[in-house]
Amino acid sequence: MPKAPQIVPISDLRQDASGILKRMAASRAPLFITQRGRATAVVVSMKEYEHTQHELEILRLLARGEKEIEAGKGFDLKAVLAEADALLAERS
Repeated sequence: MPKAPQIVPISDLRQDASGILKRMAASRAPLFITQRGRATAVVVSMKEYEHTQHELEILRLLARGEKEIEAGKGFDLKAVLAEADALLAERS
């Protein structure tokens, strides 16, 4: 069963920003901020943000590779795998 998202009204965030951020970082789950009952922002820990950015970079590389293959261009498989391994190693 999926975990319920953490939702915090902006007024609560104003009153206890430090405590709310500590709980968010400990849970590693995103925190949804609401204003007048509507979601207005999502806060994630720096670690989760960096993880997401690395994954996006890998997806961009894969998409670029697919476009190059369609255009008749390409790279040596060993070079591509080495670049992917280097990106994954940075993340660790």
